Amino acid sequence: MAYNDKFLPSALPKELGASKKLKYLWMTVANLVGEIPESFNNLSSLEHLDLALNKLNGTIPGGMLMLKNLTHLYLFNNTLSGHIPSSIEALNLKEIDLSKNYLTGPIPAGSGKLRNLSALNLFWNQLSGEIPENVSLIPTLETFKIFGNQLSGVLPPAFGLHSELRRFEVSENKLSGELPQHLCGRGALLGVVASNNNLSGEVPNSLGNCTSLLTIQLSNNRFSGEIPSGIWTSPDMLGVMLDGNSFSGTLPSKLARNLSRVEISNNKFSGPIPAGILSLLNLLLFKASNNLFSGEIPVELTSLPSISTLSLDGNQLSGQLPIDIISWKSLFALNLSTNYLSGPIPKAIGSLPRLVFLDLSENQFSGEIPHEFSHFVPNTFNLSSNNLSGEIPPAFEKWEYENSFLNNPNLCANIQILKSCYSKASNSSKLSTHYLVMIISFTLTASLVIVLLIFSMVQKYRRKDQGNNVETWKMTSFHKLNFTESNILSRLAQNSLIGSGGSGKVYRTAINHSGEVVAVKWILTNGKLGQNLEKQFVAEVQILGMIRHTNIVKLLCCISSESSNLLVYEYMENQSLDRWLHGKKRAVSSMDSGSDIVLDWPMRLQIAIGAARGLCYMHHDCFPPIIHRDVKSSNILLDSEFNAKIADFVLAKMLAKQVEDPETMYVVAGTFGYIAPEYAYTRKANKKIDVYSFGVVLLELATGREANRGNEHMNLAQWAWQHFGEGKSIVEALDEEIMEECYMEEMSNVFKLGLMCTSKAPSDRPSMREVLLILDRCGPQQGHAT
Repeated sequence: MAYNDKFLPSALPKELGASKKLKYLWMTVANLVGEIPESFNNLSSLEHLDLALNKLNGTIPGGMLMLKNLTHLYLFNNTLSGHIPSSIEALNLKEIDLSKNYLTGPIPAGSGKLRNLSALNLFWNQLSGEIPENVSLIPTLETFKIFGNQLSGVLPPAFGLHSELRRFEVSENKLSGELPQHLCGRGALLGVVASNNNLSGEVPNSLGNCTSLLTIQLSNNRFSGEIPSGIWTSPDMLGVMLDGNSFSGTLPSKLARNLSRVEISNNKFSGPIPAGILSLLNLLLFKASNNLFSGEIPVELTSLPSISTLSLDGNQLSGQLPIDIISWKSLFALNLSTNYLSGPIPKAIGSLPRLVFLDLSENQFSGEIPHEFSHFVPNTFNLSSNNLSGEIPPAFEKWEYENSFLNNPNLCANIQILKSCYSKASNSSKLSTHYLVMIISFTLTASLVIVLLIFSMVQKYRRKDQGNNVETWKMTSFHKLNFTESNILSRLAQNSLIGSGGSGKVYRTAINHSGEVVAVKWILTNGKLGQNLEKQFVAEVQILGMIRHTNIVKLLCCISSESSNLLVYEYMENQSLDRWLHGKKRAVSSMDSGSDIVLDWPMRLQIAIGAARGLCYMHHDCFPPIIHRDVKSSNILLDSEFNAKIADFVLAKMLAKQVEDPETMYVVAGTFGYIAPEYAYTRKANKKIDVYSFGVVLLELATGREANRGNEHMNLAQWAWQHFGEGKSIVEALDEEIMEECYMEEMSNVFKLGLMCTSKAPSDRPSMREVLLILDRCGPQQGHAT
């Protein structure tokens, strides 16, 4: 009966508890609802119970861990709550998986009695208290995963000493103290994941001798000291993530050949970047920002064929960049800012086919901007605070790049922030009196116009009319800010408009002279919300402003008046997903070569997983749950490294409630092509309308088609279901532009998941927790990434 989500929602029959001889009950993904019957405490012969991936709620029956013949207990991915039963007599248990529920309270002290237990998975719950020391003494324990809880105290020191521990994942808790010294005591350890805690001390030397280790993730703790050299050279090591600590020392001359991720930013590492990095043919990410690295960048660094992100900003690197970029064809993001690099900018950078983020600011680069940059228009581009000279390429004479060239005294361009190139003419000193009079007259006139415009803008922001009615603005901040409301109001300008729609206009706004940018959404209500709805909107914005999640756009503050609301967000350099999927985001302007950057499948899958995590958090980890109401590809924003973040989840609700205006009485939050069928006529919002909309996004990612254009007669979801219902090959529906044989299975699975999410009956759609689980299984497996 397992893996059949076509069953109608049904409860577990109490009568099953009378089946004294029942040994195996396997009902995974069977659309089960309701509680686990207390009668299950009577299943004395039961050996294997699997009720995972359903919609069961309530508590775990108190006698469940008293069943003496039970060997496997799988209840993960439900909505179970309450405490884990404290009475434990099921001493034959080998595997327990209660992950991804809402369980609270402590890990039972009696867990250490389970001397045959090999796997204990309790991650993504709300457990608290300390880890029982006797759990570390279980002689058969191989897998211990408790990440994503609220556990505190120290890690028991005996972990790994008495068993062949393989997977140790304790991230996202409140743990303190040091890492256990003997995690790899039996030489079988594959992964240590302990990020986002309050752990301190040094990394145990024993981990340097652990040749079985595949990944070590210790980010965002208070560790210090040097990293044992063996960690860098372990033959099978895939990922080293240590950012956000106080580690010191140098990198060894040779690194593990199979490394794909090195993330060591915000530490105190020093010395040169080793030339031995040449051997890392599989390296995808190398992030070493804000350390003390010095010396020159080795030419070997340009020979990495798979590198997609290279961040060395905030160090003490010097010398020239290697002129010949040998093999950076996959590079998306390059950040070398805030160093002491000098000499010319290599021409080859302007020819990198996939580069969309380039920051070389605050260095000592000199010479002209290479002509090759004329055909290279990245989404984020910063050459400010260098010694560059000459004329900037015409392609960069746009408002998007107004802060990209600041503090380069010898640069010129036909944009306001730089001096005009015409002033460099060799005969400028010989200008006739006639021309001098014209220039002075023009300058005076322009100055007067600017003064009048500024005065007019101030009047527009400060007054409703010519009388004494002053419109006051109130700023509510949700983070520590380095700007004021006047910084925002005075810098809003029509030429910085980057988007508009039913919820308002969006401006890209520089908040200070350093070039820092925010996104400002101006919602003009003209008092139509009404006093009660206005208060409710402000209250909801305050709640949302307190949300802290990697995959939700950060709301910095809200600036309100009687007629307007300004929501100030972190600026997302790569803007919205729809710009990259549909019509493709231009790497160059239409006046240039016309080549496009296309998001490949690994990047699309990464975006899908990130967006799913954001929505899953809103649905399952917020209280009360937050319904977005307008999930679509234009509300999924991408940062400089293409991490997905959910945006605009308060605005749809506000717009849908503007019932005081007769013209908006029948407005439905949402966008055509994404709206769940039942919502269009009931207007009752629940989690399943978001799931439907996200399913359309998944179909967009897999097919490359727009949501409202499946074909000329139907939207994408309707077209996908018709394609599937006619028995046609799913492969025929996939995006040909990115389809490769190695990705075909993943793309087909995401297409099918999109179909599940867009089922007509809401009860047939999975939860966002289930969607995330399925997507996570499609992604690369390196242990739990934090």
